[in-house]
Amino acid sequence: MGDGGTVACTTTGTTYADSFGVSSSPDCGYRYTKQGTYTVTATSYWTINWSGIGESGVINQTYTSSVVVTIGELQTVVKG
Repeated sequence: MGDGGTVACTTTGTTYADSFGVSSSPDCGYRYTKQGTYTVTATSYWTINWSGIGESGVINQTYTSSVVVTIGELQTVVKG
């Protein structure tokens, strides 16, 4: 995630809805704790099973991509 942290998602995740507010993701999310610029790298792994005209096989693919994100505002809620 660019700050030394990692997250491994085993599902496609849950689409964000405004009703979630600032709650954490129910199945695959990450929260930065400091402002800054981070290079986030994502890797997806695909296993493709195919068959046709009497033949079959498996193709394994790995795709990796990176993007730079800037976290410019963090909000802290303190219970007093």
